[in-house]
Amino acid sequence: MKVAVLTGGSSAERDVALASAGQVVAALRSRGHSVSVIDIAGGPIPRDREAELIGVAVGVAPPSIDHLIERERDFLLTGLAALPDVTQADAVFLALHGGRGEDGTLQAVLDLLHVPYTGSGALGSGLAMDKDVSKHLFRAAGVPTPDWTMVTRDSPVPTMPEFPVIVKPSKQGSTVGLRLVRSQPDLGDAIRYAADFDDEIMIEGFVPGRELTVGILDGTALAVGEIIPRHEIFDYECKYTPGMAVEIFPADLPEAVTAACRDLAKKAHQALKLGNYSRVDFRLTPAGELSCLEVNTLPGLTSTSLMPQSARAAGIEFPELCERICLTARTGGKVQ
Repeated sequence: MKVAVLTGGSSAERDVALASAGQVVAALRSRGHSVSVIDIAGGPIPRDREAELIGVAVGVAPPSIDHLIERERDFLLTGLAALPDVTQADAVFLALHGGRGEDGTLQAVLDLLHVPYTGSGALGSGLAMDKDVSKHLFRAAGVPTPDWTMVTRDSPVPTMPEFPVIVKPSKQGSTVGLRLVRSQPDLGDAIRYAADFDDEIMIEGFVPGRELTVGILDGTALAVGEIIPRHEIFDYECKYTPGMAVEIFPADLPEAVTAACRDLAKKAHQALKLGNYSRVDFRLTPAGELSCLEVNTLPGLTSTSLMPQSARAAGIEFPELCERICLTARTGGKVQ
């Protein structure tokens, strides 16, 4: 196959996207595919510069990306359609996280170009990126999720009935802009911090317990994993710094809990009208109750990422995972 890997972009998860791209490119080439790489905020990446620009280590904090926002916008408006590597590809692999690369914007452009791409369509991508909308759909599908309320930067700081709470931007990933708040006096600062990343902020009840995750591939729930971070929450540093979290696949759980987690993950995936793969995150309370936190439509594919570990524990090695994702690329919003 001729595969164009789109990566980079102008979201706060840019470094994660570039790290994912490095792994995906190597995996697809190892399976004999012809692969080109394009940064959607910078254009094509020459092969002799790939080692310099993709696959590098993710830092402990999100990068500064303000200077890339307009460049990405212009590229999506005019540059993408002018690249034969994209328009003539057998599959476009979206190694992107957050922002226009994951919220449905890029997906809509590729639909207009009739270019086959990996992941979910524009509608599902938009639904999943908006955490408020997602949680309404989870509950409608019978998937439990923590209670929440929505505010903006200019809203009065609400008086919360119970602490701790999680404060986070409604349309970000990788815990960017997220804080754990333990008392009312700290709530305003956390809201203002989250507002630097989005115009809507979610205040969500904190669920104590174990952190679980499960990948979805081709309609099947893969292995359930447990994450034990060195910090109290599985934050950006713990996600992308080797040694900052212990990740166990498959998780040591009762069979009934594993089965329930896999079933709820599929329900959450279907409720958001997603494509051939995703990753669904849960908390498991000490009482044994599962609570869905969110669904990632383009889960990380870095050397420390969870989706590849979930697949590997189900018998699918990383190169096969990437190839299978390509083989079910979408065309015009429809699965081939």
